[in-house]
Amino acid sequence: MSLLIVIPARAGSTRLPLKPLLPIAGTSLLHRTIAYARGALSKMPGARLVVATDDERIALHAAETGCDVMITDTGLTSGSGRALAAACMLPDKPDVIVNLQGDSPFQPLEAPAAIIQALSSASADVATPVVRLSWQALDALRAHKTVAPFSGTTCARAADGRALWFSKAIIPAIRDEARLRAAGRPCPVFRHIGIYGYRRLALEAFESTPPSALEELEGLEQLRLLELGLHVQTVEVAPALFDISGIDTAADIARAEALIAAHGDPYR
Repeated sequence: MSLLIVIPARAGSTRLPLKPLLPIAGTSLLHRTIAYARGALSKMPGARLVVATDDERIALHAAETGCDVMITDTGLTSGSGRALAAACMLPDKPDVIVNLQGDSPFQPLEAPAAIIQALSSASADVATPVVRLSWQALDALRAHKTVAPFSGTTCARAADGRALWFSKAIIPAIRDEARLRAAGRPCPVFRHIGIYGYRRLALEAFESTPPSALEELEGLEQLRLLELGLHVQTVEVAPALFDISGIDTAADIARAEALIAAHGDPYR
């Protein structure tokens, strides 16, 4: 099974322009993500890593680390589209494409290998990791959403791990939450980690279909996968040291820097 790891890194974020170049505690978001990817690659021998971007400044910044770079069309607006474009530029198209997301450098190191394992041993079209929240982490996510309501995604999943739905709201709603907490029951909320492993044919089908109405309402492209009837398998992984879903706002950068100050810098 040939494998391509893509870090999409576009310039045109509306909330944080040139986001990949922004520093977090003195190191750019992109350099942090490349370092994370290289750590994960040690568990995926034979995989190729590239940064896919639409901006020469970002390309040069990625090249400073020695990472391969592909320049993709500025008209692409999604990470999945940029990942597929990078795959199509190769002479031998990969069987599986992993979209690492250019704004998520603090994820569990074992997550990419876990989704590759899920794709190699199951009938899934797409695999993606999730983390079960503790009750304390759920409280923190609720507090964070009062400041940044569209930062952080949760997932409702079947007992076998198949994804049922994703939302920027916190799902599922929890009836009798106080009783569950008092009984020592585990929190039923899973936070989605924005890393995807696609079989190439599934990604091609996804990219050939226009965004769905529900996808546009939530701002979550993975909902299109579900509405197409594709099998999206979630894989539970242990939480990372820093429970940050992604860098979407200036508040996310401030939160990341506060965690680094308190606990040390994983990049170092």
